[in-house]
Amino acid sequence: MQTLLSDHRPALVLAPMQDITDLAFMGVVDSYGGPDYYVTEYFRVHRDSSLEKKILRSITQNETGKPVFAQMIGEDIKALTRTAKQLMQYPVAGIDLNLGCPAPTVYKKNAGGGLLRLLDHADSILGALRECVDGRFTVKTRVGFETHEEFDAILAVFQKHDIDALTIHGRTVREQYRTPVHADLVKQAVELMKCPVIANGNVVNVATGKAYHAQTGAAGLMVGRGAIRSPWLFQQLKDSYEGRPVVTPTRKDLHGYVTALYHAVAENEKRKTYVEVSHVNRMKKYMAYISQGIDAEFEYQIRRVKTESDFFTACDTFMLDDRKLPDTPPVDSKLYSGFSKLLEDGSA
Repeated sequence: MQTLLSDHRPALVLAPMQDITDLAFMGVVDSYGGPDYYVTEYFRVHRDSSLEKKILRSITQNETGKPVFAQMIGEDIKALTRTAKQLMQYPVAGIDLNLGCPAPTVYKKNAGGGLLRLLDHADSILGALRECVDGRFTVKTRVGFETHEEFDAILAVFQKHDIDALTIHGRTVREQYRTPVHADLVKQAVELMKCPVIANGNVVNVATGKAYHAQTGAAGLMVGRGAIRSPWLFQQLKDSYEGRPVVTPTRKDLHGYVTALYHAVAENEKRKTYVEVSHVNRMKKYMAYISQGIDAEFEYQIRRVKTESDFFTACDTFMLDDRKLPDTPPVDSKLYSGFSKLLEDGSA
């Protein structure tokens, strides 16, 4: 793991986001500087599962030149070890286990964050995977299921196993993305774990990233929704830590990003059956974050477009000028989630 970490700044990682961080998105983000390494969407693992071809492409056809970790989610030990061995036949940097997904459809099946309620079983899974993975084995978790007071017991389980890195989203499963992160608990893990700890949650700009890092001393920062809104964020963080000027993109720059993303995702979808309206609707998942802070009318219009022509007409109307993009999303946005509290408590 050490070779993936930087001596002069935290390692930067693109968070795995289901139906977002596919081959197309990784390629577009990397063209703007990108992170130090990637983690795939999770491979769903159960007794009858097989490796999803769409996710495999983000490993086998990845042209970023960056390491890619393959993430799994599930609770069946035999299936997880079988899948880990299969994935190690591909050019992966390591195997990552998801113990933090807060989606009810996942945790109700005792997978993802649901395993934080079953620590004995999680312990057994970690032991079995550590034994079968002959390379890097990493884990992504949250600080509890119901409450952050569960974290001591959760951390004790991780300390038992020789994992190569622990990524912590600093909220509980129940908190989802709504609250400030528990930076003190991430710091606790940094102090107690033998492996590097990666801090995840509420990194939406340089200030929040540096504040989270300063509070926790984490070896790395994992960025999720903030990177959908601003693919420049990784390069901005690198520039800030390395003493270079931090460039603020313009609306025209955002238009270029949206255009590149639209066509990259479309090209990826053409491997199957491309349907214009379906593609436009998929783009709305990205635009829910990208459009924040641009203009209320733009957000209204982009949610209602149905054709490629309408999509780009809306983008052309609101993006083709040299106004600087807002550094932070609006206070009431999905991205905000209490990040001002992080800045108030931080030193950055």
